[in-house]
Amino acid sequence: MTIILKSDTEIEIMRESGLVNAEVREILFDAIEPGITGKELDQIARKEIAGRGATPTFPGYAPLGKPPYPGAICFSVNEKLVHGIPNDYALQEGDIVSIDLGVTYRNFVSDAAFTKGVGKISQVASQLIDVTQKAMHAGINKMQIGNKIGDISHAIQNCSSDFGIIKEYGGHGVGREMHEDPHVPNFGQPNSGIQIVKGMVLAIEPMFSVGSPSNHEHEDQWTVVMDDQSLSAHFEETIAVTDDGPFVLTSKD
Repeated sequence: MTIILKSDTEIEIMRESGLVNAEVREILFDAIEPGITGKELDQIARKEIAGRGATPTFPGYAPLGKPPYPGAICFSVNEKLVHGIPNDYALQEGDIVSIDLGVTYRNFVSDAAFTKGVGKISQVASQLIDVTQKAMHAGINKMQIGNKIGDISHAIQNCSSDFGIIKEYGGHGVGREMHEDPHVPNFGQPNSGIQIVKGMVLAIEPMFSVGSPSNHEHEDQWTVVMDDQSLSAHFEETIAVTDDGPFVLTSKD
């Protein structure tokens, strides 16, 4: 495992990337309504990223022999957990949709995601979204110098309520590459794992499901689908560890 710590200057560049990510995610969030398609959202993302002098990270990404990813966003609706390819599906009232966005600016990546309900959604869908977002913030709050990765993982797990915790996927380091060491599980024991130090930049990325957490990869080799077709949600921010605590690089606040 090689953890690449970032200098203050590098974190400043990653902040610029993160602000582009935040602005474009806000535009995408506002654009989500019944009738809009994944491909239309993808085109919005490409236009808005380019207009800010940055590039989308995801197109062409091909780890572990996978086919190159075609989209600027991941578009994952309802039972689709993550990595959904933007398509012609038109969102319908009652859907929930997860949008994942990577932005590269001056050779540094920012990675973030949100889940939103389309129009009026069920109570359980609303609870799922709220709990997943709260779990992300609980994990972020544990990104303090001297804590350990397990403290982040445990905080996320503790927020899961009765929802299923997706264990195959989780957070990760971010920098010049979208996925760097270390892996940050969404479950674990406090005071375990590697120690958190200044200069670490991590994506914290909880994923919960209404039903069983079992999932599989679609034949497109990208889209991850819940086995029982239950709803799933996903949130993510990119955060730097500083002397003053966690600094969320992909938030406008």
